[in-house]
Amino acid sequence: MRSCDVLIVGGGPAGSTAAWKLRRAGADVLVLDREPFPRLKLCAGWITPEVVRDLDMDLASYPHRLLTFPRLRVHWGRLHVPVPCVQHSIRRFEFDAWLLERSDAPLEQHNVRRIERDGNDFVIDDAFRCRWLIGAGGTRCPVYRTLFRDLNPRAGELQIVTLEHEIQYDWQDSDCHLWFFDHGLPGYSWYVPKEQGWLNVGVGGIAARMKRGGHDIRQHWAHLATMLGARLAPGAHYDPSGYSYYLRGRVDVVRRDNAFITGDAAGLATRDLGEGIGPAIRSGLRAAQTIVAGEPYRLEDVTGASVSSIARSMLGRATRASVFSGRRQTPGGGPVHGLRHRDQ
Repeated sequence: MRSCDVLIVGGGPAGSTAAWKLRRAGADVLVLDREPFPRLKLCAGWITPEVVRDLDMDLASYPHRLLTFPRLRVHWGRLHVPVPCVQHSIRRFEFDAWLLERSDAPLEQHNVRRIERDGNDFVIDDAFRCRWLIGAGGTRCPVYRTLFRDLNPRAGELQIVTLEHEIQYDWQDSDCHLWFFDHGLPGYSWYVPKEQGWLNVGVGGIAARMKRGGHDIRQHWAHLATMLGARLAPGAHYDPSGYSYYLRGRVDVVRRDNAFITGDAAGLATRDLGEGIGPAIRSGLRAAQTIVAGEPYRLEDVTGASVSSIARSMLGRATRASVFSGRRQTPGGGPVHGLRHRDQ
């Protein structure tokens, strides 16, 4: 049986960030994930300046695709507003693997099925033993299912359902576009270009409201695809996939003895834009800090509003104006603003 100080179930942003913090403190950490890395992960891949700060991330040395947006294009009915701010897009296929590698924590591919207590330890599938257990396995995390589901039942009215696809595409419009409540969608759709000719497009909405309104997520996808084909992405071919997750609701219990839930396992996505990467990273850091320093594990302030983050970015944008002083050309990606910080 493999033993360690801390076992983390899930190698995504929450788990890998917790592992990174713990390894820096000298803890013996093991990460379990049912998939090998790098692995395909459906996600718009939008990260904020707060994420960059929380990760002590040097944008100039990030070795993969990173596209910086000096503005967002927000569409609300007939209202079309350019919002000046600083946001970034990454490919989760690359970003998650980089975070895990940077953590210096070993990864074992394993699908967790059973979690039991043995004195002060946790035993997983009779194969792993640990003193501390962090659930970072997303919405279907086995740590949540086994230890926290009865304490924090999911709120059906906060379930988000999505369809999206990430494709290689020689995009020409380098802005991130967001369409809110288009054609009655209780949510928004998006167009997010990635560096070097990749594009993520998708649609997401509150499942319960769509059901009550007689909406079908595939109808909203068809509308988005038609709209994109007319202007932003002519000739693109899609094969969308779906998934669901939960917006931030009441999460009364996030620690049970020496077990924690983080990220989507705790249902921490922001209530306004459904951003999950930032809350996942912050909760992973909090769990690690609790183990290292004995601080209380609280998540009340972990999930803020994404709009607040955008507003803070707008205030700070003037100090970064030199980064976006020209338009650059990237192979297979069209003209972009402030593409790579190390290219400036």
